[in-house]
Amino acid sequence: MARYFLLFVSFLFCAGVGAQDQGNGFPFGKFSYMDLNMTTYDKDSSAAAVILNEFGEAYMSEVGDYNLVFRYHTRIKILKKEGLKYADIEIPLRKQDQRMETLIAVKAVSYTMENGVLQQTDLDHKAVFTVNKSKNIDIKKFAIPNVREGSVIEFEYKLESPFIFNFRTWAFQSDIPKMYSEYWARIPGNYIYNMTLRGVQKLIKNESELVEDCFQPGGGQKADCALYKFAMKDIPAFVEEDFMTASSNFLSAINFELSEIRYFGGRVDKITKEWKDAELELRNHREFGVQLRRGEDIVDAQIKQLIIGERDPLMKARKIYDFIKDWYRWDETKSMFSELGIKKAFDQKTGNVADINLSLIAALRYAGLNVEPVILSTRENGVPVELHPVLSDFNYVVAKVNIGDKVFLADATDDFHPFGLLPERCLNGKGRVLGEDQSYWIELKPADRAKQVSMLSLKLGEDGMMRGTLQTTYMGYEAVRQRKKVHSFSNHKEYAASLSNQYNQLNILNLELINTDEFDKPLVQKLDIEIRAYENPGTDNFMFNPFILGKWEENPFKSNERLYPVDFATPMEYITMFNLEYPSQFEIVNRPEKTGLSLPNSGGRYIYDLQTTGNKLSLNNALTISKALFSSTEYHYLKELFARIIQVENGDLIFRRTSP
Repeated sequence: MARYFLLFVSFLFCAGVGAQDQGNGFPFGKFSYMDLNMTTYDKDSSAAAVILNEFGEAYMSEVGDYNLVFRYHTRIKILKKEGLKYADIEIPLRKQDQRMETLIAVKAVSYTMENGVLQQTDLDHKAVFTVNKSKNIDIKKFAIPNVREGSVIEFEYKLESPFIFNFRTWAFQSDIPKMYSEYWARIPGNYIYNMTLRGVQKLIKNESELVEDCFQPGGGQKADCALYKFAMKDIPAFVEEDFMTASSNFLSAINFELSEIRYFGGRVDKITKEWKDAELELRNHREFGVQLRRGEDIVDAQIKQLIIGERDPLMKARKIYDFIKDWYRWDETKSMFSELGIKKAFDQKTGNVADINLSLIAALRYAGLNVEPVILSTRENGVPVELHPVLSDFNYVVAKVNIGDKVFLADATDDFHPFGLLPERCLNGKGRVLGEDQSYWIELKPADRAKQVSMLSLKLGEDGMMRGTLQTTYMGYEAVRQRKKVHSFSNHKEYAASLSNQYNQLNILNLELINTDEFDKPLVQKLDIEIRAYENPGTDNFMFNPFILGKWEENPFKSNERLYPVDFATPMEYITMFNLEYPSQFEIVNRPEKTGLSLPNSGGRYIYDLQTTGNKLSLNNALTISKALFSSTEYHYLKELFARIIQVENGDLIFRRTSP
């Protein structure tokens, strides 16, 4: 009788240390009164809830379609009112091409002390309901009843999945701390998976053992299994901070990817392909390569008229880009595969990312330009694996246009981006270029920075009113953001009213906007303004903060340590030049000292300089962040820089009337 023994995958296993084996999980309903009496978690006093115990296991079913079975069991202590949300349970179920995951069983209970008596409340199974979230996801929802601060909740469920290509990922870390988390994966020897451990937390259990004759589908031939056991304890909550990509890039978790299936009859299917195999698959895919080939015929008539007489390849590319961008309305769906098909999407003038950008690529090719598709993963989707092709990691496609020795990355889904400026959502590590002969990686770098230059000129009158002009020039990504804001209003009058609300000390007398629809040029905003400096004309002193356009109110970097990079997406530059003429009978009491700070490795700088000449004040304030990505070792420099900026920008100038 043929049988398969375990083939160990590319993951180093060693004997676990620390935690004792809990057996096959922990018993349901057996908890300690210490858990009920707990009022705070000693390792994280800010925690709204803590996972006391968590266990999961996954294995192949031996019946039916040999689906993947996953069982999950957890017990949670609710410590604060904010933790009540953890009693609202959502279980995502994937579905695709008539296949879907199925929730087999679920049970849940709450334990609450009421007047010294333990109250146990079980979930009514009629309270479990299904919500359709998207084309590929349903969600089973239920709320564990009778939960309040101090309760312990517990739930367990089992689901069956036909999607065995990605063995169930186990996230050890979440947004609340965990006292203990353990996961078992029992894998038949004829299923070979690549396994990766992500994150900085350390395993206290990392074991594997052979289980003989564990898999006998249909009662026929047998295979041995490997039983992998992983565990962590005292796992801190993962806290999301500003300026980071998807948390899945950093959460401590075990990931599985099916590499190979060895059948009892001797056939071997290699699931993990080389890039040459993935390239061939994409070129022949009916929702990718086939659409590209059809696309040139579909855009023929419109593009032919558009480029007649145009010899400059860059102008030709811009005209085509603007045409495609104006033609389509993006339905907000991200995918590298066309959903409607280019013809239907073109006729309906709407589509997903692939519908639009595959049309763009086809149109550029029709015009004789050198253009290649680039597949990528957006910032919220996580970073793709680079060692081998995992096409499910990618959820986006853009165009790479090669003109002379210059490269332009173009995405026509966003109305306000000029040609060659990728949306920030696309700036995520590397993308894979599907070249004519072979594919290769390309850095997804921003083609510009976010830049804002403000020039404020005011004169203080005897009536206590400052009057003058404010001109702000927005460039690069800052221009995109501001144009979106301007166009979100019906007219400029409504937009001006919103500015008055945003800068409530300003009275806007006139507004002029320049280049609102010329996306290749800076957006210029000119305001005639007045500001009340003081109420009483005879006042002896008053305070004024020159940062009327906004200031950093709090440091975006709050943690003492940061274990993952700081990702701004783009470099940034914000410059404010402020000139004030004030009556000669006033003087500035507290003239701040000049400040100049620089980040290591040419990462950026901050300059604050205030000068006075007679009764005129001139202030220059400039923050430059020269690169988009900072390592965790550079975190403290950024934190200190912004702490100093906040100190400077929140300091008022004090004006005092001099003696006659």
